[in-house]
Amino acid sequence: MPERKAESRALSIAGSDSSAGAGLQVDLKTFSALGVYGLTVITCITAQNTSGVYKICPLPSKLIEDQYMAIFEDIGFDSVKTGLLPSKPVVEKVVKLLEVCDKPIVVDPVYIAGTGFKLASENSYKAIIEKLIPIATVVTPNINEASRIVDFKIESVDDAEKAAKIIASHGPKAVVVKGGHLKEKPVDVVFCNGEIIKLPGSRVEGTFHGAGCCFSAAIVAWLAKGQSLQEAIKKAKNFVENAIIHHHFIGLGVKPVNPTASLYMDAEKWNVIENIKSAVKLLEENPAVSKLIPETASNLVMALSYARGPSEVAGIPGRIVKVQGKVKAFMEPSYGVSRHVAATVLTAMKFNPNIRAGMNIKMDRRILDTCQRFGFKISSYDRRLEPIEVKTREGLTTSWGAEQAIKALGGAVPDIIYHEGDWGKEPMITVLGVDALDVALKIVRIAEALDAHSSVE
Repeated sequence: MPERKAESRALSIAGSDSSAGAGLQVDLKTFSALGVYGLTVITCITAQNTSGVYKICPLPSKLIEDQYMAIFEDIGFDSVKTGLLPSKPVVEKVVKLLEVCDKPIVVDPVYIAGTGFKLASENSYKAIIEKLIPIATVVTPNINEASRIVDFKIESVDDAEKAAKIIASHGPKAVVVKGGHLKEKPVDVVFCNGEIIKLPGSRVEGTFHGAGCCFSAAIVAWLAKGQSLQEAIKKAKNFVENAIIHHHFIGLGVKPVNPTASLYMDAEKWNVIENIKSAVKLLEENPAVSKLIPETASNLVMALSYARGPSEVAGIPGRIVKVQGKVKAFMEPSYGVSRHVAATVLTAMKFNPNIRAGMNIKMDRRILDTCQRFGFKISSYDRRLEPIEVKTREGLTTSWGAEQAIKALGGAVPDIIYHEGDWGKEPMITVLGVDALDVALKIVRIAEALDAHSSVE
């Protein structure tokens, strides 16, 4: 039997975050998401949450060494990162352990938490600059940490370039000055092998916890898998942006990034498609539903759990139509094919992440009366009140309208959102639910009730 290839292994030497939003916990999530076996050496225990850091307790240097040697003598590692090193003795112990290491070393020079709490002492940070950075392969400071290292304030991309070169002169092969906090457009400045590389990013509104840890851990993971420095940095940039965009909605303070979002979304994609197929089958098997299809046809959509845009919402290309008294979906479901219904669902998810599906049907007062008898929550919006800046931009109407309808219920997402049209715009009802099958069941129930009494048409 051929020898089985060893798993890639990455080691994090960092602090423990009790809220699991940063530190070792995020490092392990990142390693797992990228298919790397994660190992840890705990440098300190922290008491913290999304609102702040309340206590830091450094571990004894001997215990840090014992953890490292236990890993080194058995499992080993292919790359290593350092995170929070709270005291000078801890820094010196880590340097002693890593200076004889022949694996890539990524240094995340953690200094101040996103909530403003100083995590490392002045003496420890001085030791990081003088002793740890020189033996690093990659150093990943944000602009505040880089400013502290080079002793001048970084306010522009040019400043970041200058700082990256100065830090690189201390010894590391590559430096990434993260520009997420730059006042101008966010750009990460990379100085690698004598070359400046600019990696532009997208700004996500809000303050986030654990982004720096996630980024450096992703670099370590990609290096453990054998990627070059530049490729590891570029891939880590894409990975952390996805983790920020799909951040967790928990806690009262800054929002933790979500390194595992891509895993969940990839796993969900097939399930969402299958759910929509089952829902379409149910609709097609009930001819009464055809009387609910509007002139502009219908679309049935379902979003991934962490969806933030139409590309992460699946629907029916060509829509759902009525043909000879029956319902027919033109094509198999796929992603990114709906704008209007998808926009309604995405807006609903901001208020209730569990409501992930919707379908538009004909607007008729008898339909609304039936929905009311069933006890469905109903809300509406008036397209005539649509602001001009919304009206003139394609695709914004349904988002704006859904938000108005939801706010009218005090932030509760209804089962039914409707509008009575506008000049050249057909009146419409959108039925919402937890998934596509839930929406289809509601629509079949409405259609059968109407069919039993009188025709809508």
